[in-house]
Amino acid sequence: MKTIFKKVPVKATMLASALSLGVVAGATVPTLMTGQPAANAEPVQVTTPARPLDFTAVVKAVKPAVVSVQVKTQISTPEGNKFGIPGFPEFRDLPKDHPFNRFFRRFGEEQEGNGEKRKPRPRFGQSQGSGFFISDDGLVVTNHHVIDKGSEFTLVMDDGSELEADLLGSDERSDLALLRVKNPDRKFDYVRFAEELPDVGEWVLAVGNPFGLGGTVTAGIVSAHGRDINARNYESFIQIDAAVNKGNSGGPTFNLKGEVIGVNTAIFSPSGGNVGIAFAIPAEVAKDVVADLKNGGKVKRGWLGVHIQNVSEDIADSLGLAEAAGAMVTHTDETAPAYKAGVQIGDVILAVDDVPVKNTRELARAIGRAEPESDVELTIWREDQEIKLKVHLGLFPDQVSNDTDEQTQPQQPAAPAEVEEFGLELQASPDGDGVAILSVDSNSIAAEKGLAEGDVIQSVAGKKVATIGDVRKQLSDAKSGNRKTILMRVKTKNGVRFVALPLKGN
Repeated sequence: MKTIFKKVPVKATMLASALSLGVVAGATVPTLMTGQPAANAEPVQVTTPARPLDFTAVVKAVKPAVVSVQVKTQISTPEGNKFGIPGFPEFRDLPKDHPFNRFFRRFGEEQEGNGEKRKPRPRFGQSQGSGFFISDDGLVVTNHHVIDKGSEFTLVMDDGSELEADLLGSDERSDLALLRVKNPDRKFDYVRFAEELPDVGEWVLAVGNPFGLGGTVTAGIVSAHGRDINARNYESFIQIDAAVNKGNSGGPTFNLKGEVIGVNTAIFSPSGGNVGIAFAIPAEVAKDVVADLKNGGKVKRGWLGVHIQNVSEDIADSLGLAEAAGAMVTHTDETAPAYKAGVQIGDVILAVDDVPVKNTRELARAIGRAEPESDVELTIWREDQEIKLKVHLGLFPDQVSNDTDEQTQPQQPAAPAEVEEFGLELQASPDGDGVAILSVDSNSIAAEKGLAEGDVIQSVAGKKVATIGDVRKQLSDAKSGNRKTILMRVKTKNGVRFVALPLKGN
């Protein structure tokens, strides 16, 4: 790599250096007067040179507790021809004496000497990440995505020694996993989770196994808190600018006390390499998840049982809310704790135990961190007023049921009609559940709000609609009440959401 130097006048450079050294080191700088030499000028002497922050003590303390995690995974043979060779289905039924049979036998099913078929040998892959000890008896934290689908786990210590480990448990939603050294014969150096969240601007160190280069240390600062990276994980992340790359996943980020402030889990990288934007799972989250994994191998979370969406400015306006905040309920069912407590579709949940929730993510986080079978109090906005509901939370289910409602006998649909106010062509849904959108004018407000052909309007202004006449009546009533917007509950191919449309003439 070439380094290009810019030519600078010598005198100017010396003067700038002298002034800079004087300020940093606190040394005396001669007084410079235009046109006159400095009297009794002396060379600048720096008795205590300024030095960058030294991380060596922290690194020496924490590095033995950080490991490389090597994961062996069995690769399933892709479907293809009878030899397991993908991409060649046309060779599935070759005659036994065909010359290609000899070629394919090298890679797939071979025959024993007696002519019997032998199953293909299993194929294995290798992946790797990072981890760290949290106890002297060999408990190691890493990411779920590092160990996912793994069959064997090897920990490579800072001194190069290798240890076999078992998987105690993992949690996909938080992307955390817990390993334990098999038959430990010694005590291990370990680190603790930090009790306090670091401030933005604080120095941090990331230690891990980027690109297989174990024991790598990088430094940076905390760039931001509360980052939402659109992962399945509903927790917010710490953003750091320390260099983090592939292989750092599952490794720790330390503060200068040698405490783990986060578990490195993701990077933002258009190129695949470090660009100074990395994300770590906060220590407080990791600590709670690890405790559950240690005690039972599974994480227990509170369950409310609602589908929700964020409250936009126009939705807030249509409901009479002072600000666009909270989580709006789009769906619930009779088996959910929320339904049993009286939560209704169209309610906006504003707070949990008097702690405000600004959006769906904050509500999910508040409920998820609550103990299952505990009681919480929800503050709800309904019909222009706040109400309080007490809910007995359930245990978050491993899988959400995909069972559909009982099918009703289809009916002959009514003729379509246009609602010019919104640029929609509507038709009553054959099953009687709402009004289907047949087309949307591309230049209309409905198109701007994301309504599309195939969507079904289930309610307008909080009232269920089954015909186009129902829709028109709710529009008329809203205008009579001097509403500026009207709220529609719409079923789309991706779920149910609420859409607020402005009314003409108001």
